[in-house]
Amino acid sequence: MSDNESIPLCVDLDGTLVKLDTLHQALFLLLRREPTSLFKIPGWILKGKAYLKDQVMQRVELDASALPYNTELLEYLKKEHATGRKLILATASNYRTANAVAAHLGFFDKVLASNEETNLRHNRKLEAIKAKFPTFGYIGNDKADFPIWEEAAEIMLANPSTEAKKKFAVRADHIFLEQRKCYHCFIKAMRPQQWLKNILIFSPVMLAHKFNDVQSLIHSVIAFFAFSFAASSIYVLNDLFDLSADQHHPRKCKRPFASGDLPITTGAMLTPILVAISLGLCMFLPLNFLFVLLIYYIITTLYSWRLKQIPVADVLTLAVLYSWRILAGSVATVTSASGWFVEFAIFLFLSLAIVKRTSELIEIRDSDAEVQAGRERGYAVNDLPLLVGFGTASGYIAILVFTMYLGSEKVVELYTYPRLLWIFCPLLLYWITRIWHLAWRGEIDDDPLAFAARDIQTYVLGAIGVAALLFAI
Repeated sequence: MSDNESIPLCVDLDGTLVKLDTLHQALFLLLRREPTSLFKIPGWILKGKAYLKDQVMQRVELDASALPYNTELLEYLKKEHATGRKLILATASNYRTANAVAAHLGFFDKVLASNEETNLRHNRKLEAIKAKFPTFGYIGNDKADFPIWEEAAEIMLANPSTEAKKKFAVRADHIFLEQRKCYHCFIKAMRPQQWLKNILIFSPVMLAHKFNDVQSLIHSVIAFFAFSFAASSIYVLNDLFDLSADQHHPRKCKRPFASGDLPITTGAMLTPILVAISLGLCMFLPLNFLFVLLIYYIITTLYSWRLKQIPVADVLTLAVLYSWRILAGSVATVTSASGWFVEFAIFLFLSLAIVKRTSELIEIRDSDAEVQAGRERGYAVNDLPLLVGFGTASGYIAILVFTMYLGSEKVVELYTYPRLLWIFCPLLLYWITRIWHLAWRGEIDDDPLAFAARDIQTYVLGAIGVAALLFAI
């Protein structure tokens, strides 16, 4: 055993052993469970960082088994522990979190952590370490670890910040890197693939056959991007509130924030930037569009904060949000939206919203993650038969509404050959039935529209439908 291997090795937690800041995750979890805590946090901050951490961790408990660990570092520590080396978890995190992590991993000999009175960071952490271990090795990641590395007999870096890498990389005995490219995580967090649903904004202009109205088309494009950036800001915020739930999900645990690939603070800053861009685009549209967008923000925020956990209310909210885009397109272009189309859209998107929940439950059932999912979601696996019944019924009602529209006088006014539109009925019947068949077999992820965007059959059916529409005009 070398000299370095014989000395105790102290390991930082946030950003080092775990790829995110546990306090930031706990704060968002607290805000989602107890929104009124937002008014208490400033008072806690005034009493110091240690007091803030203690108050937050009294109210929420993070599941240490689900946190995104630095796997390369984790394997290294397991090997060091097997050789008999003493390992110490030395962290500025609250002792409750630190003890939970140590208990879960099972190889730390001692825990040094913050309590209600002391924030064990920077020089205070150094003093606590030296009081127990005059000679030690240390693994950290950022500027707060500089004084500890200066005193350490062995220096190791884990996902180091730019400053840490610049100052200590040459002197480091080992560097553990487990980070994805930042720009890729930014794009993934914004979920641009979800912008597909905002195409509904163009529906009022298209259904009114205003193909040559340049101003309406330009306004539709601006409204599309305003809604897209607004939606992305909500997706980011939703991911922050859903961190703990996503970490237990077999696939969502790979999302940028849940996996620790993108800092939680980055998400907190990205949200207002996206909101500002969205609101800025509203300057080029009628004033009423701004009100439509603000109501969308309110509904989606309520959905992320609370409605998502209420069975039935969650899918109804999603259906309303999908259909709200039709109203947005109508207001942006000052074009009346077809009442028939709005009714059709509500039932269709209610069906797709239930597909989303059904797919989530099937994936959770197959991965044996139901216990934690039940804490963070409003459904249980036993609800699957009911959801399938509700969802398929809603999808077929949407088609019924469409057939009633085909028999209305409005169709005769707009189309030269309205009978050609009947081809949509078998196309829709096939598509909705197929979507539900695949969902039941677990072959659709939690977003049916994202599935449709990469499904060849959907494009073929859509092309047939568009051709029929054009010939009918």
